Amino acid sequence: MKPYEEWQKLVETERQQAEHDAFWNAYFDKETEAYKSILSENTGKLIGTQAELADRFGMSVAEFAGFLDGINTSLKKEVNLDKLNVDTALKLDIDFEKLYFNMHKAKANWLYTLKEWDPILSEEKRKEIAKEYRQSNIFVRETKVGRNDPCPCGSGKKYKACCGKNA
Repeated sequence: MKPYEEWQKLVETERQQAEHDAFWNAYFDKETEAYKSILSENTGKLIGTQAELADRFGMSVAEFAGFLDGINTSLKKEVNLDKLNVDTALKLDIDFEKLYFNMHKAKANWLYTLKEWDPILSEEKRKEIAKEYRQSNIFVRETKVGRNDPCPCGSGKKYKACCGKNA
């Protein structure tokens, strides 16, 4: 079984609530340590086989496949997770700004508040990205045309007598 399939199977396994929480807490601890290491290096580059990188970050190969699933959209070139094997050579190039944005999107405050971000993105840049994230979630409703309003097509007629006639 390929590592990503194994990860999906692990995630979908039925568990009692306590076991479920323990599974995710253990994973999030490993994920946090991996990000601390990656941010401390400040290169944004990860090179090695999937097994080597999993070992480097103290994860099983399946857990590292889950980590890759999380970071994939923050890479300059995404990887096809379904095709990865244990011995697949990886050259990952992380876009730190995308990563910071995606951590907000995932509501992973334990990751985007790490002190290891300080030398990578200035506080001002982090605030700008956080603002960009918040603005991306604002829903703007288009104004509704009332039946007695001027028609938006520009005819000068009331909407009810023009484009709204058959509505």
